[in-house]
Amino acid sequence: MFKNYLKLAVKVLMRRKFFTLISLFGIALTLTVLVVAAAMLDQLFGPQPPESRVDRMLLATKVMMSGPGRESSSSPGYKFYETFIKDLPLAEEISVFEGGGGNNEVTYLDDRKIESALKRVDGAFWRIFDFSFIEGGPFSDDDADQGRFVAVINKTTRERFFGGEPALGKDIRIGDQTFRVVGVVEDVSLLNNLPFGEVFAPIETMPSTGYKTRMMGGFRAAVLARSTADIPEIQAAFNERIAAYELPDPETYDTLESWLLTKFDDTSREMLNEGGEARPLLLRLLIGGAMLLFMLLPAVNLMNLNLSRILERAAEIGVRKSFGATPRTLVGQFVVENVVLTLIGGVLALGLSALALNMINNADLLPYAHFRLNLRVLGYGLLLALIFGLVSGVYPAWRMSRMNPVEALRGDSR
Repeated sequence: MFKNYLKLAVKVLMRRKFFTLISLFGIALTLTVLVVAAAMLDQLFGPQPPESRVDRMLLATKVMMSGPGRESSSSPGYKFYETFIKDLPLAEEISVFEGGGGNNEVTYLDDRKIESALKRVDGAFWRIFDFSFIEGGPFSDDDADQGRFVAVINKTTRERFFGGEPALGKDIRIGDQTFRVVGVVEDVSLLNNLPFGEVFAPIETMPSTGYKTRMMGGFRAAVLARSTADIPEIQAAFNERIAAYELPDPETYDTLESWLLTKFDDTSREMLNEGGEARPLLLRLLIGGAMLLFMLLPAVNLMNLNLSRILERAAEIGVRKSFGATPRTLVGQFVVENVVLTLIGGVLALGLSALALNMINNADLLPYAHFRLNLRVLGYGLLLALIFGLVSGVYPAWRMSRMNPVEALRGDSR
């Protein structure tokens, strides 16, 4: 039965080429936009290098202190990491590192001005984030603890300073400091703001040690759980430490708040409830709702096209119903036709999406962006195509199944 549905669907689509082309254009354009958006979301939240372990990674990115008539909020300071996070139980690795891309440092080389994002990190940073090394390797825990002036640089920094020549073992001047290059990594997109950087050096190489006394400002902390099942217990231990902490000057600040969350949960807190708890379900609903709303208008247009195409086949429907075709059989036929049309549009959309993502990557709209169609995004695209086909095909098929066979044979498609 299904094989016959497919054969008939292909013949019908080829019979009205103009309608088919218009439908394919609308489907491909809609799905291209959605697949490009899915690729960007996957880059931001998906488990891919250097954040391939994001499913069992917890982050501390915000600290809030409040008191009578005042409030202060910032990223965590180094002292916050040492007080609340450093030795949390059930953690496979715990890292502290500068937030964002660190600090922009300027170097003048052969009459050229080179700006580099210098990020200070610890040794555990390299075990939580799995960078792809093209030269050398990460600096060690001992290098980090002793504050040795060693650095890992990204591929683009190697191009800027050494013209693409091997950089391993060479000195590189960043701002007012000189580092020996021990490793070169592939560029990381700015969307991956946690591991993003161009030059990575030990925290202990900071010019001043004042950062060690600050509870707020400048750093992020990442905790890699041994398994996702350990995450609630790690969060509970962190929350207990926060609740038990007594602020040194309660007349100024009497309340300390912070959160240890997964990346998606932390993003939902920042976007939807900056001063409170995470709202991951609401963020998922908003993302899903936005995609469905974006599909709604083209789905209605395709629905109208399908309805016009179906009603033109009134005589065919009348004959089939006269020979005993059931409404279920006829609905199945037209839904299959629409799904086939949509899946063809989906395949075209995947090709257009790959082209669009390549253009975005080459346009340098985001530093080091490398959006790509991986298996997850391909799955999202095909799922969106299937939903689109079903949504836009059910109503026309239902209208067709209710046709009176006698009126249909007369050509009356009301």
